[in-house]
Amino acid sequence: MAVIDPWGAGAITNYDHVFKEFGLKPFPSEWNARFKSPLFRRNVVIAHRDFDKVIARIGAKKPFAQLTGIASSGPYHLGHKVDVDLFLALKKAGAKCFFCVADLDGYLSRPDEKIPSLATAQKWAIENVKDLLALGLEPSDIYVQSNYKKEYYAFAFSLSKKMTMNTFEGIYGHLDMGKIGANFLQYADILHPQLPAFAGKMPCVTGIGLDQDPHARAARDIAKRLDVGIELPAFFYFRHQSGLKEGAKMSASEPDTAIFLSDSPEAAAKKISRAFTGGRNTVDEHRKLGGDLSVDKVYELLLFHHPDDKLLESVAKDFSSGQMLSSEMKKIAQDYFGAWLKEHQKKARSFESQAKKIVLG
Repeated sequence: MAVIDPWGAGAITNYDHVFKEFGLKPFPSEWNARFKSPLFRRNVVIAHRDFDKVIARIGAKKPFAQLTGIASSGPYHLGHKVDVDLFLALKKAGAKCFFCVADLDGYLSRPDEKIPSLATAQKWAIENVKDLLALGLEPSDIYVQSNYKKEYYAFAFSLSKKMTMNTFEGIYGHLDMGKIGANFLQYADILHPQLPAFAGKMPCVTGIGLDQDPHARAARDIAKRLDVGIELPAFFYFRHQSGLKEGAKMSASEPDTAIFLSDSPEAAAKKISRAFTGGRNTVDEHRKLGGDLSVDKVYELLLFHHPDDKLLESVAKDFSSGQMLSSEMKKIAQDYFGAWLKEHQKKARSFESQAKKIVLG
């Protein structure tokens, strides 16, 4: 497993192997109390590189920066919302915030049949920014790759001289030219908050899924070669929310695996009704043996997104004991996400003009 595909739809299941292969450190459970977020309380964050520097800054009430970004290549889904929720948790802990709406990345790294032009990526960027604002980000937290400061672009171009093709292919394997260009933009995203024109030198952290670790390793390798006086970027790693089907992560390229923030409550309810379940083959068998939470996709939806810890504990207890059937858990999820989507979409619509201004200037 020397190469992980950060653009693929396959899910990583062997976490221990990835930890050992790439030298990640487990995320200590005592750090979770520093953040007011169910995702930390529920141990969704599992590993890190140099996050102890961030913990030290929080403890000393000193500033640190964070960078998160999502390519603008389609509508956001609940898996993307996890990135945003974690970003907001670190913002509450005092981070200087840089959220990248990566429209150039979306155009360069996706096939033409999906994103045929930068204008298409910018169209999606507007929709994405509407979602970000509705989820609680401020306009000052957000930047758009194609509409950013000149210092960013000069820095991005300069990074291409800091990595050899042998190193690049050792991390990623062979890539097409579009993805190579997109990658150097990603490295600039991760590293630029520490430049004098932005937040300045300080610990800067990015939260990613384990499948994105190739970008982390490449950015850290480049940072060692720079003479601009920045710290190695830190990373924390969270469990990917898997898709609604068995064995896949939630992916915009496979619509049936994902609940999109633009889905109607009815469409979301239908997807939840078809989700892979940990229930048994018959009611009698389920009552006797109980359900398997470890594979149940609906329980995972609730684990990642439902704010009520007591409700989640009750669902887990009743389903695993056989008292609650899959259909009953699905009804809880349908009711919650139906109401949440309706309210979120109402908020997102109100940010249309503001989102256009942020993306297009």
